Amino acid sequence: MKKLIAFQGLSQYDKHISKKYRASACGPVTVAAILQHYEKLEVAVNQVYRLLGSTPIGLFTWRLVKNFHKIGGIRYEVKKITAIEEVKEELLSERPLAMKFDRYFTFHWFSKPLYNYHWVPLIGFEQKTNDLILYIHDNGQKNRPSKMRTVSYRENQNVLTFVKIIPKDRL
Repeated sequence: MKKLIAFQGLSQYDKHISKKYRASACGPVTVAAILQHYEKLEVAVNQVYRLLGSTPIGLFTWRLVKNFHKIGGIRYEVKKITAIEEVKEELLSERPLAMKFDRYFTFHWFSKPLYNYHWVPLIGFEQKTNDLILYIHDNGQKNRPSKMRTVSYRENQNVLTFVKIIPKDRL
């Protein structure tokens, strides 16, 4: 089974994002891309960065969940989810998720995930015999825009966190 949501990624190195935020803007960019997916409006990443309480070392999951109301008010449900089956249900319902790689705060210092610490929009999956392949947008690099990539759930599962950000009218 394969599911892929049509999704426009954003780059954390976009010229409209403050230079002082770019290295740690992956969380706000992920949130902005998900909001743009639902709202069909351009979202100011610099403002999202400040409102979520992002820091030079990144955006903590608890801050995203706690501070999202400053952006989306009560119109959105924002919740950390842990069950991969619920993640797949969200994607099957055409709802992208925020996904964080974090080998540091999950205490997997010696693991080799795709990213050490990085937020990305999760936009799909493909069930394989021995693994679940996740489709993400990587939020770009200094010299290129965001692109879609695949990542092994099996190889990264110990460092992954998932947050659903859903307009309440789509529940």
